[in-house]
Amino acid sequence: MNYFGKISLGSLLCYMTAGTAQAQQVNNSKDSTVISNAHVRLTVHTRSGYIDYQFSNGVRLQHTIATIEETQAGRLSSTDFSQHQCKTSPVQDANGRGVLLRFTHRDPAKAIQLEQQITIYEKAAHLLLKVQATGNTTLETRNISPLTILPGQQRYLSVPGSNSRILDVPFDNDNWVPVVTRQWPSVSGISYEFTSIYDQQTLSGLVAGSVTHDFWKTGIRYGAGKENGRIDSFIVYGGAATPDDRNLPPAYGGLDGTHDHFPHGTMQGRTVSSPLIFISATADTRQAFTAYGKVNVQIAGKSEWKGNAPFYWNSFGVENVLGYTKIMMPPDVLKTSDFIASMSNFNKYAPPVLSIDSYDQAIYTTEVLASIGEHGRKNRQQMGFYFIPFAVWTWKNTVETQQLAGTQTPLSEVVLRDGNHQPIMYKEGDWAAYAIDPSHPATRQSVIQQLLKAKAIHATFIKIDFLTAGALESSTRYNKNIRSGMQAYSEGMKMLRSLVDSIMGPDIFLTMAISPMFPHQYAHTRFISTDVYSHLRDDQPKFPHYGSTAASLAAGSHMWWMQGTLWPFTNLDVVVMKNFQQNPDLSEQEIKVRLYAMMVMGSILGDGSDLRQPVAAERFRTFLDHPALCAWFSHPAAFTPISMSEGDTQDQQLTFCHIGDTTLLAAFNFVQNKTFESSWQTATVLKDKQDYEIRDFLSNALLGEIRKGQTSFTLSVPAKDALLVKLVPRN
Repeated sequence: MNYFGKISLGSLLCYMTAGTAQAQQVNNSKDSTVISNAHVRLTVHTRSGYIDYQFSNGVRLQHTIATIEETQAGRLSSTDFSQHQCKTSPVQDANGRGVLLRFTHRDPAKAIQLEQQITIYEKAAHLLLKVQATGNTTLETRNISPLTILPGQQRYLSVPGSNSRILDVPFDNDNWVPVVTRQWPSVSGISYEFTSIYDQQTLSGLVAGSVTHDFWKTGIRYGAGKENGRIDSFIVYGGAATPDDRNLPPAYGGLDGTHDHFPHGTMQGRTVSSPLIFISATADTRQAFTAYGKVNVQIAGKSEWKGNAPFYWNSFGVENVLGYTKIMMPPDVLKTSDFIASMSNFNKYAPPVLSIDSYDQAIYTTEVLASIGEHGRKNRQQMGFYFIPFAVWTWKNTVETQQLAGTQTPLSEVVLRDGNHQPIMYKEGDWAAYAIDPSHPATRQSVIQQLLKAKAIHATFIKIDFLTAGALESSTRYNKNIRSGMQAYSEGMKMLRSLVDSIMGPDIFLTMAISPMFPHQYAHTRFISTDVYSHLRDDQPKFPHYGSTAASLAAGSHMWWMQGTLWPFTNLDVVVMKNFQQNPDLSEQEIKVRLYAMMVMGSILGDGSDLRQPVAAERFRTFLDHPALCAWFSHPAAFTPISMSEGDTQDQQLTFCHIGDTTLLAAFNFVQNKTFESSWQTATVLKDKQDYEIRDFLSNALLGEIRKGQTSFTLSVPAKDALLVKLVPRN
């Protein structure tokens, strides 16, 4: 959808239709044009080239500019030009009616002109903006920014409030890198694709992010000043390509970037454009994030899913590579199928999926998987399939000599390469994962061969993994018209989804594991975080220092809005009933907390247990065959966070609310030695004034009551525990 193309009546200098006079105003003076609505006042300085934004919630962006780094002309900003002209015209698109501002910057001494385009809507609280550069000859850039604030007098971004935070988001969900909130003073970093600057107490603030994801990786570089809520440097740009740096903490430049080994590819043309950027500053950033998700869908679409959400069993929790160490052989998968078939509520909705994850192909051949699928069908079950479309695991000393599996093409012709023409390791080691080119015909042929395997075993559920490899920048590429990693990845995902639909049919459920967040539209769900192992905290003795429920929900508390906008469901990975692979045993309390975390995130329900173990089997009956829990996961929906994660500590105390036919409240206490007294304002969770009972979700036990006229109440959550309750009207 072209958000800048639906213009009527032509471009009129600072034009405003009479019908929008009350909702939007455009006022002109000698040196500026001011456009305003109920949410924002935009001041365009036609003498200097600056633009100021003043939002109704008090957020200000002062003296913003647009910039480009062109390979021949160098760095240019909108204020470097001598002539600045403002034109406006009416616009109507999926967001409603509004005004399109075109702010053009020219200079007789320059062969390039810049044009900023900003759409301001009558009723919507957000703006959409981009910049494009036009030249007399071909331009080339790998860095272009539609919104930049550089340090200097009267140049800043400010957010009201005494508890200001910056949301710093990693590029993908790999390496167990957390989403972190950063505090003043003097913090700096890069958030990827989107960010928020907000007050932790009121949640008022700014949300900014890219809504086009077909060429650029978007970075948001920030540098906070010493004054609380003030940012002196703020650069939203297309062209983010950052290498890993093991000398830095993972979330602070170490592993949170794009994992690139080569600079971002260049956009070429007589006209080059930035990504389209969404900006909204509201009294409640949760509403702004929901709008951000919806605008992404308006532009790119999304995958729909009809009927009940899938329930599944996944093999990865039992054995890293199924069959390789002989922990679970094919006859035991059949026993697992039979056990699951005996669960009445787990089988009440969608036919459960037997999802075979990474597997030893010499043991779990296509024929063996097909026989498991046949056994499963007799138990009213479906098969799941796993593959990696854009990376190949192989020995380091064979990458230049072997063929790409399923093709006659040497792998050396398909791998992505760095600036020294060396194959790019997506995962390093003697046994390494090498990134391959999504634009290469051999990659397409390899995907076809994998999908033919999936079809042969009648799979209806496909988990695709290590997708970030396809988005890496490269010094070589088969299709020379593909000029960036994100462009290659976007085309690769489009190709993959088209092949799934044509080879396997339209009703195949796709879940993305390790992957960039965008483009989102080719799958039905995506992991919120890296693999989760169900232990409570990352710092638990004898457990891995990653993959905990606390870490995954801390990230999820800022990602809840994706369910229902970007995807029908989220995926918080599987729960395990006893132990993950060789990890220590879990307590029942940890399992309960894990399930509640999956519920509040709107996740699909997956189990990764070795159900041959009596303890695991008994807990499966208790938890995963619970009638209320299964009914919820048949149509999961994300709760709205009341309090979100703070910093990157494990000591999180989080609260969530879901208002539906029955109001559900959840409170999580990941602190190890202190009870969480969770305070709630009655008016925020209940609309009618009558008596309510507070009942435990799983046991239905009466925990308390809310009397008519009571303004607040408290839920007490013990250390290392969680509470999920339903508010039931008292008859």
